[in-house]
Amino acid sequence: MSRINLNTNHLDYVRCIFLDIVAIFRNNATMKQIFNMHAEVCKTLANPKRLEIIYALKEGELSVGELVKRLGISKANISQHLAILRQQRVVVSRREGVNIYYRISNPKIVKACALMREVLMEQLTKEGRLAKKARTV
Repeated sequence: MSRINLNTNHLDYVRCIFLDIVAIFRNNATMKQIFNMHAEVCKTLANPKRLEIIYALKEGELSVGELVKRLGISKANISQHLAILRQQRVVVSRREGVNIYYRISNPKIVKACALMREVLMEQLTKEGRLAKKARTV
C-alpha cells in the first residue's frame, strides 16, 4: 500500500474542496443549525474573562474558589461567567460536598482557543515587523 505525500499545494486543494462542499450544503438545514451553534459559541468566547477561565481550566478541573484565587475575580462574577460557559457546553461541572468543580467539556475547545492565540501572535509579530520597517524608511 503506497503512502500519499500531501504537500502544501495538496492541502490547499483539499481545503478548497472542503470549502466548496460547505458552500453546497450551506443551505442545508443541518448546516444552518451548525453555523448558528458556531456563532453562539463564538459569542460565548467573545469575553476576555471567559477566555481567562478557559485558560485556567486547560490543565484540569478547578473549584469556583480556586478560580477566584487564580483570576482575582469575584465569586459572583466567576459564577455568572461559568453559567454562560456551562449553558453553551464549553464547561461541565460536578458537585463534591459544598464545592462545585469545573472542567473543559472537550479538549478541542482549548486547542481552538490556542490556535486563535497563535494567529493573533503571528499578526502582532507581522505588525511589529511592519512598524519597524516603517520607522526605518
